[in-house]
Amino acid sequence: MKNKVSQVITAKFNVGVLALSTAVLVGGTLLPGATAVLADSFQDQINQLSQQNADARNQVGALQAVAASYQDTINQLQAQIDSLQASIDANTAQQASLQQQIIDTQAQIDHNKAILAEDVKSMYVDGTPSTLEVLATSNSLSDFVDKQEYRTSIQTKLQSLLDQIATLQKQLKTKKDQVDQLIAEQKDQQNQLASSQAQQQSLLSYNEGQQAAFNAQISANSKQISQLRAQQAAANAKLGGGVVAGDPGHGGYPARYDNAAQDTIIDSWGMYNRECVSYTAWKVYETYGYMPNWGGRGNANQWPGDARAAGIPTGSTPRANSVAIWNVGYYGHAMWVEAVNGDGSLWVSQYNYDYQGHYSEMRVSASMASQLTYIYFGD
Repeated sequence: MKNKVSQVITAKFNVGVLALSTAVLVGGTLLPGATAVLADSFQDQINQLSQQNADARNQVGALQAVAASYQDTINQLQAQIDSLQASIDANTAQQASLQQQIIDTQAQIDHNKAILAEDVKSMYVDGTPSTLEVLATSNSLSDFVDKQEYRTSIQTKLQSLLDQIATLQKQLKTKKDQVDQLIAEQKDQQNQLASSQAQQQSLLSYNEGQQAAFNAQISANSKQISQLRAQQAAANAKLGGGVVAGDPGHGGYPARYDNAAQDTIIDSWGMYNRECVSYTAWKVYETYGYMPNWGGRGNANQWPGDARAAGIPTGSTPRANSVAIWNVGYYGHAMWVEAVNGDGSLWVSQYNYDYQGHYSEMRVSASMASQLTYIYFGD
């Protein structure tokens, strides 16, 4: 149907940056941002949209890989947050236990002080006696010493107990202060992790938004492709019917072009293989020994003008071994006239009538044959 040497517009995408600046086709019209090729066509639009979809799918794949990385980081941060929370919970329980121990030791200190006061009272009902008074009331020196030692022993014992409890209380307070500091540090670290996690989640959400935008573009392009293919089929269907596989040798079309995937090789006249124009160019060369190189400007609907510019006659009368041009759609369609029947109908051979790059033959009705333009390379 066309010559594909004209460069196809390619979509430009940037991973991590939503760049939906590629041309999107709506109702067969290129929106701003697209670059027009020499001869627009159904197939050209389909190729552009297909290329955009291929690029978009690649970008979605890349974005999904990045999203997986974001999610992995989020999961790792959550594991650290959970671990810290468990440690904070344990330290908080220890904090509460230490606080209760501090309260309990203070109560014990108060209790022992009360006991000490009662013991002193019971020993010295009239107040604190002087050493002379204790000596005067003692029966003997030995009794005096015993009383003095007992008083000192009681005082020392109670004071030691008070000192031990005070030391324990101080230790408990120090330990609680350490636990308080640890909890504060852990909570600060937890807040930092939560902040990092929120940032990763934001990146993930943005990434998922990009994926959704690309997928929406793919869906819209796929719908447009289906519409364009339907328009192509409808346009070609007007030519006639009875399409058959025909010549198993595909009209002599060279195997190097015929066996390769469509549009992967540029033929000797600058046209992509298994296109209608590549086939008719070959037939002209095979039949007449020459064919102008119309690559880059040789789409089917351009051939009549190209021929006239090259001094090759054209007309509306069908002839065997001429090229018939069906100037429909954007690229038109080129066929090789195998025979002209008595009723004015034609038998033609062609490539890409089905837009799948296949060879076929068919009958073109007389009424449709009268609407075609013929190029007479043999004249």
